[in-house]
This record gives sequence, C-alpha cells and structure tokens, in this order.
Amino acid sequence: MSTVPLTKFGAELLKQELHRLKTKERPEVISAIAEARAQGDLSENAEYDAAKERQSFIEGRIADIDGKLSAAQIIDPTTLDAEGRVVFGATVHLEDLETDQKVSYQIVGEDEADIKERKVSITSPIARALIGKYAGDVVGVQAPAGVREYEVLDVQYI
Repeated sequence: MSTVPLTKFGAELLKQELHRLKTKERPEVISAIAEARAQGDLSENAEYDAAKERQSFIEGRIADIDGKLSAAQIIDPTTLDAEGRVVFGATVHLEDLETDQKVSYQIVGEDEADIKERKVSITSPIARALIGKYAGDVVGVQAPAGVREYEVLDVQYI
C-alpha cells in the first residue's frame, strides 16, 4: 500500500472521527439493531434494514480511516524547511494576474481538502501546478473557463 500524505492537523481530525465512530456511533447502531430485532419479523422491518445499512457504512468508514492512518505519512508544516519552495503542507499566497485578486491556499491531503477553509488537495490542478514553485514564479492553471495565471507572492510553512 502506498503512503497517504496527511498534515498533522488532518491526521488529528481523522483520529477524532475514528474515535467518535468507535465509541459513539457503533454502539448506537448496535442498540438500534437490537431494538429492531425485538420488534419481530425481520423480513419486513424497515428499521432493521436501515440500522444494518448504517452499520455497514460505519464499519466501512472505520476500516477506511484505519487504513489511511496506518499508511499515513504525517507532515507537520511548521517543521518543513523547503527553502521557499511550494511543497505539501505549505500555505501559498497567490495573485490572479487577470483580476488582481489575492488568494491563499494550503496544500493538504485528499481527506483534508476543503475549499471553504482554503485547503486544496495535493491532487487538485492548482496544487499540481504550484508544487516546486517559488515566490515570484508565475503558474498557469487549467480551469473550466480556460487557463488562469497566478503569481506566487509568498510561501509559508504554518
């Protein structure tokens, strides 16, 4: 299995989700299954079917998170020394050369990506275009409306 890059913060979020699934949601669904079983005929018991489906989802998610955490390469951006180069975990400040709009993104793992939080996946087009660049570089990013050009203003490891 290949390694899964995660920031230290992202790994903590996955650990918290795993803990919640194992200690709260798993016991709740087991109780719901037992309660539905007590109602009798399982062949026409919608509550039983829904609880079993929920249990299947929870167990799948637990296995998924366990797998990701066991294969995780956890990176703490504050300890990086990439000499100003854009790398995984870096926060990049950009300026759109067409609109002069400034924007910042942190490059994170796929499970951590959240555009509202300005966190983009390492596999996203913008992150792939930025990796290896330095402040002052201009990068072209393929967007649905065509190629957008950004200037890298600053790279931080925070």
